Amino acid sequence: MDQPIFADLVPIPRVWDRMKVVETRLYEASVAETPFLTEIAQHLLSAGGKRYRPLLAQVAAELGSSTDSGPIEAGVAVELVHLGSLYHDDVIDEADARRGQASVNTNWSNTVAILAGDFLLARASEVAAPLGEEAVALIARTYATLCEGQVSELAYTHSLAHGPDGYYAVIGGKTASLIRTSARLGAITGGADRGSVEAISEWAWEMGMVFQITDDVLDLIASDEFLGKPAGSDIGEGTFTLPVLLAADGPGGDEIKTLLSDGGPYPRATIRRVIDLTVAGGYIDTVLNECEARISKAENAAASIPSNPLTKVLHDLDQYLLDRVASARR
Repeated sequence: MDQPIFADLVPIPRVWDRMKVVETRLYEASVAETPFLTEIAQHLLSAGGKRYRPLLAQVAAELGSSTDSGPIEAGVAVELVHLGSLYHDDVIDEADARRGQASVNTNWSNTVAILAGDFLLARASEVAAPLGEEAVALIARTYATLCEGQVSELAYTHSLAHGPDGYYAVIGGKTASLIRTSARLGAITGGADRGSVEAISEWAWEMGMVFQITDDVLDLIASDEFLGKPAGSDIGEGTFTLPVLLAADGPGGDEIKTLLSDGGPYPRATIRRVIDLTVAGGYIDTVLNECEARISKAENAAASIPSNPLTKVLHDLDQYLLDRVASARR
């Protein structure tokens, strides 16, 4: 858990008290009757991670006055969904590593990774069940949306034809939907009123979109050392993100279309040229300006919450995403 960074952004001690319990409960919830399955299910869990989604659940819970364990269980459920989806993603992407460790599919096999991912998703539903019918339905609907986003991304592989609208549909399904659910479920279990639940949900949706867009920008402009993988890996996999899609439809786009027309695999020189054309065309700045606009929309939603003590916290979480890009550009 990347607490040193987020502790500065979320200076609320009871949030971090609950996050400590979330961490313990994640290990408890991922224990299987078979020790071998427990080892696999906890492989990625023990590798760490920012725990951004359960943190959002605890932050959103501050909008209510509940003192029970509901927000903790909400955080556990959304993180289990996230972890299970990562196991499946690594199989689909044939990934070798995740969070600095060998991926489960590499360490064991695709079959083992799929089954362990299924186990974690089942555990997420089990954890959510005591939270009520609305929570269970929300978790199930969110995972269905994640699957739709993943399938759309696969359908668009090596294609530039889907444009920005197709891209938004993919990242809305794959990323923003679970981030929104994390905040929404935290607010519901925290006892927030319906207006606050809807407001924090809108805030989290926009932030989920910014979360993925900025991550995609980093793949184009950050160093290999910063990323922990070669820059332009998305292009290498045939996943063309928003800056590249915009560049392909702008001046100089014909060259990009030609470079990417053969369906890959693309040599490093091709990837580097596509990145250079995208950056030179100003499309990184265009996309970051869009992120700023989405952040403004998110903050307007947060400002509609009556007597909202979290305004500064939410603003700082917004800016954290853009600051990551700024630090990578320096």
